[in-house]
Amino acid sequence: MESQETLPFLRETILFLTLAGILIPLLQRYRINQVLGFLCVGLLFGPHGLAQFDEHIPWLRHIAFHGDEEMHSLAELGVMFLMFLIGLELSVERLWNLRRWVFLGGGAQLLLSAVCIAIGAYVFGNSTKVSILLGLVLSLSSTAMVMQFLTQQRQLPSPLGQASFSILMMQDFAVVPLLILVDLLASNGDMNMSVVVALTLLKSAGAVLAIFFVGRRVLGPVFCYFAKHRQPEVFMALTLLVTLGISALTAAAGLSLALGAFLAGLLLAETEYRHEVEVTIDPFKGLLMGLFFMSVGMGIDLSALMRNFVWITFAVLGLFFIKAGVVTLIMRKGGLNWGKALEGGTLLGQGGEFAFVIIGVATTNQIFSKDLSQFMLLVVSLSLLLTPAFAKFGQLVGERIDKYLQKNSPPIIESVPTELSAHIVIAGFGRVGQLLAQVFEQQGVAYIAIEHDAHAVAQLRKKGKHVFYGNAARPDLLRKMHMQHATAFVVTMDQPNAAMHAVKAARSEYPNLLIYARSRDEIHARELHEAGASAVVPETLEAGLQLSFFALSALHVPDQQITAILDQEREARVAGQ
Repeated sequence: MESQETLPFLRETILFLTLAGILIPLLQRYRINQVLGFLCVGLLFGPHGLAQFDEHIPWLRHIAFHGDEEMHSLAELGVMFLMFLIGLELSVERLWNLRRWVFLGGGAQLLLSAVCIAIGAYVFGNSTKVSILLGLVLSLSSTAMVMQFLTQQRQLPSPLGQASFSILMMQDFAVVPLLILVDLLASNGDMNMSVVVALTLLKSAGAVLAIFFVGRRVLGPVFCYFAKHRQPEVFMALTLLVTLGISALTAAAGLSLALGAFLAGLLLAETEYRHEVEVTIDPFKGLLMGLFFMSVGMGIDLSALMRNFVWITFAVLGLFFIKAGVVTLIMRKGGLNWGKALEGGTLLGQGGEFAFVIIGVATTNQIFSKDLSQFMLLVVSLSLLLTPAFAKFGQLVGERIDKYLQKNSPPIIESVPTELSAHIVIAGFGRVGQLLAQVFEQQGVAYIAIEHDAHAVAQLRKKGKHVFYGNAARPDLLRKMHMQHATAFVVTMDQPNAAMHAVKAARSEYPNLLIYARSRDEIHARELHEAGASAVVPETLEAGLQLSFFALSALHVPDQQITAILDQEREARVAGQ
């Protein structure tokens, strides 16, 4: 018995593992969102659920979580590893590829949402400090919820998926300075706000410098040394040591454990061992996420919900309205159709999981009162519960909007000239499509283009471009383009799925048509070849081959020999050899 007493929260740990072992397979079998499932189970088995009745039904004491202490311990552990997983997903390379959406789109979303929400909070009687912090906290969306939805719907590679992912990535980065800001607000309540912001930026910069100048120099050699032994348990132990060790260092510096876990993940993401760490930790990912969301559900007090039902409902709807409006406008400005932009807005309209973390820290530091904290926890929790319904609503409305605009957007497809022949059809009229059109115009070659962005079509038509609105994967639209008389079909779209559908549709309808396509890389090029493309130009491959040509020319290698070398290399790479 004494040995059991030395293990803190043994009963709670066993109970959690039992619930997770039963719950995870059930959620996967019935395709229920895991976030919702764990929230509801935490609510049912938490201090505000079955634990309230254990005085009348004694056996409930064995299957319910009672005190705040075990709840906070589970929550902190879950938060740490959730932050670690988020940090592991980020990297400098990934940020650079999506830099426009991450920094411009994500930054605009954070700023505009925070300002609108803060104004609303101030109007309802909160102090300036509390209003600003509420605006920043509620501007975050749920990475876990949105990513799971996009993955299930297979929309992650789509423009909507990439835009949503980029905005979420910026939000994940914002968690770190937000945690530091809460610490500063608590310790310097009377300090000028500009000084607080300056100190926040300095601490954040210090953390980044520590990562790149200390962590990268130490972590790589350490992992290299232990990786030689090829023992998975050693690798797992080292991963846990890095996570908990850096968390302990940030805690000793007066910052949060969650911040340290985030920095550990970000640090490992910059090493060559990133993918091995992902594989090692992958079996625990669902369990760690469940741990966090179950602990969140334990903190929801339904009696407080009933007492403030009207105001909480108003706050949840207001939160969705503000954030959905901001995200919709940003995504539309970024080039998405109105329907897809609205779909993205409703998908990102909820509060985020890190709101629970920051609200908890702000309450502990007495920035938020307990009543305000419980109110906001309920608002965020209900917004998470309602996300699937709002996302489905956004999809339905977005599809109807796009169909309406497609039906009523000038110019209509019937305005395509009826005497077209020996022309080029261009699918996608972005930078590459417009470059092709310019060359064709200079050479007197007839062309006609298809573009899915109605706003861009209207602007380009004013400039005299032969471009029409529509989906290039629709066979009826291809017939309107007189594809049967076309010389070639050129697919310039940078969305892999859209390009694939366009190539398949054209090849299915016109077996002998020449189809030329643009691809992102060699893998995408092989897929387009298999779909029926006559020739594919991979962007990264062609850039590398052009540079190789110039470099070999500088070494006085004959041009004919260089061309033969590069042709051989091109064929080998596209063929996957």
